[in-house]
Amino acid sequence: MGNRILGLHHITAIADNAKRNLDFYTKVLGVRLVKKTVNFDDPGTYHFYFGDERGTPGTILTFFPWEGMGPGRPGAGMATHIGYAVPQGTLGFWEQRLKDNGVQVERGEIFGERLLSFKDPDGLQLQLIEPSLVDSRKGWATQEVQEDNALKGFHNVTLTLLQADRTAKILTDILGYELQQQEGNRYRFATNAIDTANLLDIVEDKNAPRGHNAAGTNHHIAFRVKDDNILMEYREKVLSAGLQITPKIDRDYFYSLYFREPGGVLFEIATDNPGFTRDESLEELGSNLKLPKQYERMRSEIEKVLPGLS
Repeated sequence: MGNRILGLHHITAIADNAKRNLDFYTKVLGVRLVKKTVNFDDPGTYHFYFGDERGTPGTILTFFPWEGMGPGRPGAGMATHIGYAVPQGTLGFWEQRLKDNGVQVERGEIFGERLLSFKDPDGLQLQLIEPSLVDSRKGWATQEVQEDNALKGFHNVTLTLLQADRTAKILTDILGYELQQQEGNRYRFATNAIDTANLLDIVEDKNAPRGHNAAGTNHHIAFRVKDDNILMEYREKVLSAGLQITPKIDRDYFYSLYFREPGGVLFEIATDNPGFTRDESLEELGSNLKLPKQYERMRSEIEKVLPGLS
């Protein structure tokens, strides 16, 4: 694995209602709530992490559900579509399941891979994709979504940009991706450092409306590195490319750097260490409210203002 970017670490999006968000992802899509904590800058708002059994990097979709925030608008300067890998032959199962839960579904194909496109309750654009290469990751099983149908983790993420070149240069020159395929105005970049959650598509559309960040839109995408020594090597690379980047930030379950790429998307680089079992056992993941240490003394006040989930 070495000191390379290992594909996607996590993707973070915004929701409008915590209970609705939690129910859709855990009950309808059947992913695991691996951590229930709060926003570092706004402890009256939850921060949910959904993933596989242990919250393996490359499977983690996280949300800030800001109650009553109202809808955003996906558009230029944003990650606009999140693609999950599902087992071959399961699109029929998912199409029926989503329709049974009142979700409109559209079948399609991108780069020869069959997929379903749909939106979550806030309008976040999701895709379930049958990858052309076998994805051997094991999804989280629930009573209604057995392992042979379960979401395996991310396949790709799509950025919609007014102009692709400068962002593509960040992907190739700093993050170690290569242009793999192109169809019309869609460019697919891949890293061969890992074989899952390793794809990033850019759709270049000079007429796309600017995105507006609120519920149903992406907040940032995070790329994965093995540890914080490698993280800091990437900080130097980003700085030497003339971009601004934050100092190292401790996010309790990983260490992070943030920078905005030239097309407007907020990029993060995040570490595998220390992981989600640092404060809960594997069996207990997601079952307790975990607070960043600076908020622990305010636990009772925070618990009073957090929205109900039952």
